[in-house]
Amino acid sequence: MSDASLSVLGRMLAPVYRLLGRLPETALLFAARVFPAAIFFQSGQTKVDGFMLNENALFLFQEEYKIPLLSPEFAATMAAISEHVFPVLLMLGLATRLSALALIGMTATIQIFVYPDAWPTHGVWAVALLLVASRGPGAWSLDRLFGIEAKGH
Repeated sequence: MSDASLSVLGRMLAPVYRLLGRLPETALLFAARVFPAAIFFQSGQTKVDGFMLNENALFLFQEEYKIPLLSPEFAATMAAISEHVFPVLLMLGLATRLSALALIGMTATIQIFVYPDAWPTHGVWAVALLLVASRGPGAWSLDRLFGIEAKGH
């Protein structure tokens, strides 16, 4: 493309770029918290019947999700608990950075040991969670309300 056509394109896109630049960071951080949290919570729901680990979850950890050094029973139980606790905390914006880091760890475990070919999906989850872990929960969070996260952090 010539410099003249780039200049025209730049002028055409400038209002869109200005509008995107006005998106509040706290709204983006909220979305980066809620959407990965929903994925993990839904996954956790498939592992339980009420408050008990279901047979399907145990079967999957015995036959398909072979996590080294952990018994299938322990791995399934820890996954089910983690997929309920950390997403709820993340959605509320409470212990946000810790929760994001925990789900990044789960994402890495899933990527490495369970579904190594699913890196594009896991990469999207990791980027959203890394954004939250690095920037904090934003203003729409219990961490901010309780003074755990200072304004601007």
